[in-house]
Amino acid sequence: MLKTPLTAFCIAVLLSCSGAKPNGKNKKQKQVVPAIDCDVRAGRINAPEFIVKCPANCRETKERVYGTEVFASISSICNAAIHSGVISNSGGKVIVKKMAGQASYKGSLANSVRSLSLPTWRESFSVSVGKPKKGVIYPSTLDYATPKQTTVKTAPGDYTEPSLTTTTTAPPTTTTVTIPTTTTTTTARPTTTSAKPRATLHKVREAGSSHPYFSALARQSQSAQGKGPMQAFRSGSINRFVPRTNSGVQRAETNVAVRRQPPVSSGAAYSRVQTPQHTNPIYSRVQTPQHTAQSNPAFARRDWTHPANTRPDLLSGTRRPTAPGSDDSKALLETIHNRETPTESWDPALNPFESGFRIPEQNTPARAPDIISEGDPNCKVDVAFLMDGSWSIGKRRFKIQKDFLVEVSQVMNVGVVGPMMGIIQYGDDAVTEFSLKQFSNSKDLKPAINKIVQKGGVSNVGKALSYINKQFFSDANGNRGGAPNVAVVLVDGWPTDKVEEASRLARESGINIFFVTIEGPDENEKQNVVEANFVDKAVCRTNGFYSLPIASWFALRKAVHPLVKRVCDTERLVCSKTCLNANDIAFVIDGSSSVGTGNFRTVLQFVANVTREFEISDTDTRVGVVQYTYEQRLEFAFGQYDNKAELLNAIKRINYWSGGTSTGAAITYADDKLFSKSKPNKRKIMIVITDGRSYDDVRAPALAVQRKGVVAYSIGIAWAAQDELEYIATDPDREHSFFVDEFDNLYKYVPKIIHNICQEFNSQPRN
Repeated sequence: MLKTPLTAFCIAVLLSCSGAKPNGKNKKQKQVVPAIDCDVRAGRINAPEFIVKCPANCRETKERVYGTEVFASISSICNAAIHSGVISNSGGKVIVKKMAGQASYKGSLANSVRSLSLPTWRESFSVSVGKPKKGVIYPSTLDYATPKQTTVKTAPGDYTEPSLTTTTTAPPTTTTVTIPTTTTTTTARPTTTSAKPRATLHKVREAGSSHPYFSALARQSQSAQGKGPMQAFRSGSINRFVPRTNSGVQRAETNVAVRRQPPVSSGAAYSRVQTPQHTNPIYSRVQTPQHTAQSNPAFARRDWTHPANTRPDLLSGTRRPTAPGSDDSKALLETIHNRETPTESWDPALNPFESGFRIPEQNTPARAPDIISEGDPNCKVDVAFLMDGSWSIGKRRFKIQKDFLVEVSQVMNVGVVGPMMGIIQYGDDAVTEFSLKQFSNSKDLKPAINKIVQKGGVSNVGKALSYINKQFFSDANGNRGGAPNVAVVLVDGWPTDKVEEASRLARESGINIFFVTIEGPDENEKQNVVEANFVDKAVCRTNGFYSLPIASWFALRKAVHPLVKRVCDTERLVCSKTCLNANDIAFVIDGSSSVGTGNFRTVLQFVANVTREFEISDTDTRVGVVQYTYEQRLEFAFGQYDNKAELLNAIKRINYWSGGTSTGAAITYADDKLFSKSKPNKRKIMIVITDGRSYDDVRAPALAVQRKGVVAYSIGIAWAAQDELEYIATDPDREHSFFVDEFDNLYKYVPKIIHNICQEFNSQPRN
């Protein structure tokens, strides 16, 4: 009866064991991704490679990023990932891989994140999509670096501030200097003085110094601690006050270690000591006991009083005559005796060139590192100062010019997140004294400017402007791209060459030119000027904002603050706006049935080729597209895609619509949906592309948008009506209206359209 249940139980156990999988088999270890905040920098995490999860909306935090593709380790991980396109602003997983530091990091704008340039940094990192390779498991927790505690090295031990008790160990190998015992512990004793403890103010020399001040300090330290006449303290052990026996003038004592004198007999010591003789009866009675024996009796020992106690009446209490031999006189003698215990004297038998001078090790107190400013973020400009090095200035005025530049650099607050400054000196030719990236703070700039040597020659300003346009404002010299370029020309009198053409080319490159003219030509001297009105022909705008006339070199300093204020006013640096970065461009594309799918793709390629020539971002050129048949469709609006890669992909994804042709209605639609939302400081450009005659009127809509400041271009293909193209285009027609016989020839007009857009931009009035 019992065998049947037992047998069934055993069979069930065997079946369950045979069906169970071995422990740990077929189980896949899951990757745990630690989350971080937007402000976490790669350098804070102690790992060569790791994975993290970024939160959403990091782009709005404006956390700084330095570099492109490869970033400095002080960059925000999440914003670097957004800049690289690894994640979007909605967050996501990122793999971070650290690498060696780079010589330079180039800033750029990508995915609405502006990265900054940096001259050099000790560590770098790159980011990739947060999908680990098969079998790779990254740490599930992050080890964050913590700031190290500042430790002050002392000889021969260490202590970490703010410790009040220090143990000093003297090495047993030192014979005549330190105690041959292992450790001496000195503890600060309480004091009744109201003064607060502070860092060491006096470096007390070791016994052996013949200077009376240091000898007196050692004697006072010795007597205050209750030590015998054979002991003294070495400086540098403890920061504290040594209490004195008298309540008069007190001084904070320094820290010293215990020293031991060579043992000598008191008789020998007395026989070799001569007490100074004084006419004062009090001093004449003073005898100094227990002097250290000297190896050479020919050199008599003199002991000196502390400079603060050279007169007995400097002690506290009421001054009154003291008769020799009185009780007060004896008390005074005892006080002086306690304060004047001697230390060892210099030993003439020692040769300092063989044994070395016995100079104690000086332990400098811990000092906080100087805080270097990263610059004023409200004045983010790349500025080049062109200083006049011609012989007409002379050495004195050249020095005034350097002092002016030093003061400007301090007021501007130069730094990597603010203004960066370089200097070019010009004479017959221009030469770079230092580039934009050479100095990253105002403190380092000052000595560099003071070292500049006058090169001489004449004042060829035109050559200097050509030089900065072609060579100075480059990535290799530290040009950051996202910061406006500014050139400040300092000229003594007037230039010796023409500046108009060189200035025009510099302005078209986006350089904001300022002129500081010192002692300019008067009415009688204007006939000697090479180019009349040279300032107005050179500066960015002729409205007075970009020119500062200074009557005298000695008044130049007064121009420091006005100049800095103008240079830092980035909203008014209009020459930074070029034909490629200051537009709102609307493409109005014909999607009618006569175009066809293949030709429509050719039109989109033409739109992409034109777009590729511009600098695309929310603050630079923006592009929108409208496709039309009988109806209209907004493919995307201005600013919807704020980087070039996303914008080109959006153009490629536009689908062909097919239908009729209502060009007039499409122009009105573009005005309503796009140009009505254009920014005030943008040039509004419309490019209409059609292959046939419109079913509605185009003249009234075209005239309406042109009156609102829109510059209209028309491109006709195959069966397009020439008269309608001319109605649509802005005058003159030959510069804004084009016709091609087939779609495949559209690409030929890309350079022509770009050239015309830039030519119109650069020909605008400069007032």
